[in-house]
Amino acid sequence: METIIVALMLALGQPTSSRQQVHNQFKTNTMETQSMQVVRTFLTAVQKGDQAKLASLIHPAIEWNQPGNNRFSGIKKSSTEVFQMVGGMFQATDNSLALTDINVLTANGNSVACLVHWKAVQPNGGILDVDNIDVYTVENGQIVKAKVYSADVAQEDNFWLK
Repeated sequence: METIIVALMLALGQPTSSRQQVHNQFKTNTMETQSMQVVRTFLTAVQKGDQAKLASLIHPAIEWNQPGNNRFSGIKKSSTEVFQMVGGMFQATDNSLALTDINVLTANGNSVACLVHWKAVQPNGGILDVDNIDVYTVENGQIVKAKVYSADVAQEDNFWLK
């Protein structure tokens, strides 16, 4: 497709700078599409609990930034640390933690932001019911960085505790 567009511009006598702009726009759109697909596949794997798919989509040296001031907050610097965090979350909720909604997914280059909704219940009756905005950075088909923003950090801190 890109070749056809550039060929048409050459035939129509478009200046080189216009051809470069079209080429750059094509690359950006392709990068955004690919990045969104990786994140969409990742979030679907989260919903299904597909550990093998998740492991294939998270870079071993991922940097994951979890908000708040609770036992799961802070920066994780590897896929191992991320899986330990998530495992702890599932343990703390008797496996009730669920990604219930993926409401918005949008990209800017290789960065993908999404509005998601989480629910969980603790054995003691504590309830988590919160929206998050997650921002993922994708490189070479894997998520290399994740930054989570909570719509209600106080609720998360009270739920997850220290």
